[in-house]
Amino acid sequence: MKTVLKIGILCLALAGLTSCEDFLTYNKYGEPSSDRFWMTENDALRAADGLYFWTGEAGVVGRGFMHYYNCSDDVVTGRTQAGCAAMKNFTADYSRDVVDNWPKMYQLIKRCNDIILNVPDMNISEDTKDKVLGQAYFFRAWAYFWIAPYYGDNGENGGIPIVEPGLAVDELDVPRVKSVRDNYTYCIEDFEKAAALLPDFKEWGEADYGRPHKTACWAYIAKVALFDAQYDASSYATTIEYCDKVINSGKNRLLDNFADVFKIENNYSDEYIFSSPSSEVAGSFLPGALLENKGWGQYNGWGYFTPTIELVEAFEVGDKRLPATILQPGDKFFFLGQEKVYYSNESLSGMQFNKYMDPFKAADAIGTTVNPNGDNPTTSLNIPLIRYAEVLLMKAEALIWQGQNGDASLNEVRKRAGLSPKQNATKEDLMNERRCELAGEFSNRMLDLIRWGVAKNYVEKPLHGYSVKAKIPVPQSKDDLEITEIEAWPSRTFNASVNHVFPIPTNEISKSKNLIQNKGY
Repeated sequence: MKTVLKIGILCLALAGLTSCEDFLTYNKYGEPSSDRFWMTENDALRAADGLYFWTGEAGVVGRGFMHYYNCSDDVVTGRTQAGCAAMKNFTADYSRDVVDNWPKMYQLIKRCNDIILNVPDMNISEDTKDKVLGQAYFFRAWAYFWIAPYYGDNGENGGIPIVEPGLAVDELDVPRVKSVRDNYTYCIEDFEKAAALLPDFKEWGEADYGRPHKTACWAYIAKVALFDAQYDASSYATTIEYCDKVINSGKNRLLDNFADVFKIENNYSDEYIFSSPSSEVAGSFLPGALLENKGWGQYNGWGYFTPTIELVEAFEVGDKRLPATILQPGDKFFFLGQEKVYYSNESLSGMQFNKYMDPFKAADAIGTTVNPNGDNPTTSLNIPLIRYAEVLLMKAEALIWQGQNGDASLNEVRKRAGLSPKQNATKEDLMNERRCELAGEFSNRMLDLIRWGVAKNYVEKPLHGYSVKAKIPVPQSKDDLEITEIEAWPSRTFNASVNHVFPIPTNEISKSKNLIQNKGY
């Protein structure tokens, strides 16, 4: 766990510490009083450190965000929960802590705006000024991009509000922009500014690993452009340009073993581009949220978001990613120092994601790599938000969607998975490759299905899982299990003209004079 990771994380967990308490002494709109802030180099550094408070938010990088992914065909909720079910069935405007995404992102944007407004005129070193401003531009773009694809379009709804620096308190409630493309343009401009100011990843120094860096900016520009390309195909060229910047920099590569990507020891491996930093103290509790409900009586797993048979069947025979991604009935795995045969009486699909299980393997994991508080099950595993494999797949997608050949970068990903190369890979090939490589991650298949225009084809079908019973008290192999395929989730109705965006949380609408709800909600 590097120093920078603890900046926001420990401030969340230990809010009484003076450094955090001082920084958080804002008025309700987050502005430090002018007579005691924006004066010294330390003020600027503390302001940048304050941007990392998003890392521990439940509705941002914990369970909340995954409700969007839960709407896809890859997963079912995993346990009975009315709010989760309503969102998955496209019948409610929010589910549990997903409502945190909108307000937390605008709080982050406000903090970035404060930095962008005040730091340029501070009498501090140019190096500090560049790094602080670079982080502010990065996180402002990141915050807009975190929510814009879910709530904005290029049609009747428009984009999401853009709040510029320097607005008075009574001017912060601004209307939505005309199109989500305006948001994407804004994001790309900010990421470009950040890239010009920020150092390369390793130039930060090990103590500051986890901060945004030049390559992360390039990767996000490529991704934003890919989303913009659904409205204007010319943006594919930008995706290819910035993927090539990442690839040709020589600073990243795929790890040899797919499963190794999701080990604590590889939090900042060569495949790393940007992640949600976490620790056994605080941060993202996604691994604990995905863990078997009640953790087989050994740890308080929450049992959310379990894989479907449809996702399992997307993997080709022999794909090394499948066992590393999903625990199926009868699979052997280690949990708190003991080898177990996986089966579940709690999961609605009878399966669980395996990607984030590394923190739970050791006998002394609880208190070492896992939070001893099962009501806040954070771990020492950083949760990848964008990694090198996705950059390769983004380049392949941009090429294929333009009728060009994307085999080279696509097959680099397939080779690691132990699969034979594709020749003249099709759109369907790319779509499935992205699904398998990034399953259970924040890249989010639901957004992919929507921007590809095929969501209705997939999400309206029933989803399947397993009902599992043990034949003996302590199963030793798959043969000791009685496994029955079941319908884990019934068919749903997806209205492409409405459900291509999610409803803005009603409490945000009620607080605003200008914010207009998405059509059909």
